[in-house]
Amino acid sequence: MWLPVIATAADPAPSQVVSAIKKGALDFLRLPLKATRLTSMVKEVREEAFAYGESMRRMAQARVCLARLSPREREILELVVAGESNKSIAQQLEISPRTVEVHRSSMMGKLGAHRAAEVVRLRLEARLGPTELLKAG
Repeated sequence: MWLPVIATAADPAPSQVVSAIKKGALDFLRLPLKATRLTSMVKEVREEAFAYGESMRRMAQARVCLARLSPREREILELVVAGESNKSIAQQLEISPRTVEVHRSSMMGKLGAHRAAEVVRLRLEARLGPTELLKAG
């Protein structure tokens, strides 16, 4: 769960500000709060929260799509994302290039992708490591 945090202090030391930001604070405001600065920060927090929510929504959707893939399709996906050709994928998986084409076509259909770039984007949005993806499903 993500909560926007803004740290405050009357007379913060630089190390306090750095520590708060490293721990996830969006900003550090000096007390007493000035109305204009607080209003500006609330606007920034709203924008950040919206962007974060959109990012999480895309990640969840990507993970749902990737969960539809068979284990072999997931293997092929990882190799496509790595930039491998069908021939190279076939050699690495010790299957025929035609079998790779069939699995790749099925994978693309399940993901609703028409180009490899769309598959790469979806894979990145899922934010799963290669081993997490291969175990998924």
